[in-house]
Amino acid sequence: MTVRQLRLSPLPKTWIVDLDGVLLRHNGHLRGEDEILAGVADFAAQIGPDDLVVVMTARHEREREASLALLRDAGLHVDIALFGVPVGERVLINDAKPSGLRTAYAVNLSRDEGLPGIRIEIDDSL
Repeated sequence: MTVRQLRLSPLPKTWIVDLDGVLLRHNGHLRGEDEILAGVADFAAQIGPDDLVVVMTARHEREREASLALLRDAGLHVDIALFGVPVGERVLINDAKPSGLRTAYAVNLSRDEGLPGIRIEIDDSL
């Protein structure tokens, strides 16, 4: 497991997170073995109260209720859930603040690695 330290500002954040292979076992719902991956509860505890959490997945809409229930059980609040998104690349494009604050990050994980290696550090100097 590689530890990934995200050094972020104290500003409220938008988290855009894939469901399968990041939060839940990839295609576990198809085998009747849907499960939360390692580190999700710890990750959820690091999300600020003013942060927005967007979860996206290629799963069908009919999987919404069961999938989101697993995330709630792990303590992850989800503000927006997008089901039925394409299976290809997810591209985030954002502008940097004039202060130089970096406003877009991407973390690529190995499938089903979960989030045990994600550490968030809030740096008040940013």
